[in-house]
Parts: sequence; structure tokens; C-alpha cells
Amino acid sequence: MGALKPWHIAVLVVVLILLFGAKRLPDAARSLGRSLRIIKAETKSLADDDRDLAEKADAQAGYQPLPPQQQPVQQQPYAPQPQQQYAPPQPQQQPLAPPVDPVQRVRDN
Repeated sequence: MGALKPWHIAVLVVVLILLFGAKRLPDAARSLGRSLRIIKAETKSLADDDRDLAEKADAQAGYQPLPPQQQPVQQQPYAPQPQQQYAPPQPQQQPLAPPVDPVQRVRDN
């Protein structure tokens, strides 16, 4: 029991041919092969990316911290600066031409 015998494979092939037809099986096998190639390439690129990240992490782990300073830096207490009111720039005033009525303009021409 549980062993795959040759007649099991033959029955499976006959069922597949009946379900999908002889013309569609090669196309299905071809598309399955393409899909497997794409999956293999993507998993390889993911493994390469992981390796690159591990190398970068190792390179960053080799950095030495800066030596402590000889004299501590004295910090000034925070003093807020008075806020200045923002005044947008004033546009230059040019004399405006009197409004023209489009209907009157057409009649004049």
C-alpha cells in the first residue's frame, strides 16, 4: 500500500489528457517550466540580497566609536527667541485699467 505503481501513472496521464486535451498539455508544461525558472531566479536574488545585507552589517560592526573628548562641552541653557510676526511681501501696486465689458468690446470692433 502507498507505493506508486506504473499503472497509477498511466491512469493519471489518461485523466489529464481527457481533462485538458492533448493540445493544451505542452503549453501548460511550458508555462509551468517558465514559472519555476522565475521562482528559482527570485529566490536566488533574495539569497544574494540577504548575503549583501549580512556583509554590510559585518562591515558596520567593525567601526570603532570615537574616543571620548578631553574636556566636556558645556551646553547653554535653552533660551527661546521672541517670535517675529511674518509679514508677506507686499505686491507692487500698479494702476489698474478700467474694467472692459466683453460685449461692449465686441460691438466696438
